[in-house]
Amino acid sequence: MLKRISVNQLTLGMHLKEFCGSYLDHPFWRTGFVLTSQKDLTAILESNIKELWIDCDKGLDVAAGESAVSEVEDEALVAEQQKQLAQRQRQVAPVSAAVEIERASKICRQSKQAVVSMFEEARMGNAVDVGGAKQLVEEINDSVARNPGALISLARLKTADDYTYMHSVAVCAMMVALARQIGLDEAQTRSAGLAGLLHDLGKAVMPMEVLNKPGKLTDAEFVIIKSHPVEGHKMLLTGSNVDPLALEVCLHHHEKTDGSGYPDRLKGDAISLFAKMGAVCDVYDAITSNRPYKAGWDPAESLRKMAEWANGHFDPQVFQAFVKSMGIYPVGSLVRLTSGRIGVVVEQTAKSLTTPIVKVFFSTKSNMRIPPVLVNLATVDAKEKISGREDPAKWRFPDLNELWSGLPQSSW
Repeated sequence: MLKRISVNQLTLGMHLKEFCGSYLDHPFWRTGFVLTSQKDLTAILESNIKELWIDCDKGLDVAAGESAVSEVEDEALVAEQQKQLAQRQRQVAPVSAAVEIERASKICRQSKQAVVSMFEEARMGNAVDVGGAKQLVEEINDSVARNPGALISLARLKTADDYTYMHSVAVCAMMVALARQIGLDEAQTRSAGLAGLLHDLGKAVMPMEVLNKPGKLTDAEFVIIKSHPVEGHKMLLTGSNVDPLALEVCLHHHEKTDGSGYPDRLKGDAISLFAKMGAVCDVYDAITSNRPYKAGWDPAESLRKMAEWANGHFDPQVFQAFVKSMGIYPVGSLVRLTSGRIGVVVEQTAKSLTTPIVKVFFSTKSNMRIPPVLVNLATVDAKEKISGREDPAKWRFPDLNELWSGLPQSSW
């Protein structure tokens, strides 16, 4: 028997079937477990969740004399009700980056918790709960629909220690944005996002001293790391109802179009579209993020470098679509305008890949900081253009990320 109850009726020993509300309204990345921790119970009571479903066949019932909000025998009916509720709560209307940033930061925090939990389950040899991952992908998908740059850019702000987990979130968001740019349908776009979220699961069983080594890997260590696609693929196969596209991207996101990749040295059209997408997204986040052995590169400089590698590494059409989805000057890029002012890209515009919105904050003529001001290079009366990229390492602005995000420096 499944019962929908008020959160105030929840007690230890009940089996949580589903939460009634947004994925972001509660502190758990998945459901389907017996509540045994007072800490977890308190977290639910303090969340925004008002009602939830319990399974009385797998856990305690409501107290004697209390009545549930509703009762059903059919799990499919509950699933349908939850689906309809989620559809009613979806918000996908376009918003500015400034509006989406706060919600995206919450998704980043929740996403990191989810990926950490998935990796821990994988390390213990347990099957991955893809159901919970799909809910997370829905939130990421909707955030990208509202504003592609917000979540993708925030996910880049990670410490070297958080890299493995937040890398999965970043690749998920970029896969969604790239799928939309290519023109894939909603189901394919969600599959692309799920594939991005799960693509590096094999790193859960890599030795930490190798995964986080601050220096260059030895040949023997590189052989170990190169095994992570195969290991991740094996782990996904132990789960139920795993999307075949997620399996494909997990196994082949390190293949290169010239056949020099791994594990199967696939070449050209032998590599699937989704694996080609995964390869581009994986590399971009890797080179723009701080790693144990190097600082991340500027986003615009990273795209320039990737363009140099494209022949033989990436599919040209997929790479071009990726650039269109990100902009030639992605959010967070440091640029110089024709006036001599320096600013950071805060948002893309629909007009052109070279006319983003820039927050200028430094004058090279006076060599001094100036009050930050937004300049929309896409407006008809815009008198300035981007004259070139600037190297953040040269200028060492301590608040660069805070300038474009509007958030204090933090990690997830």
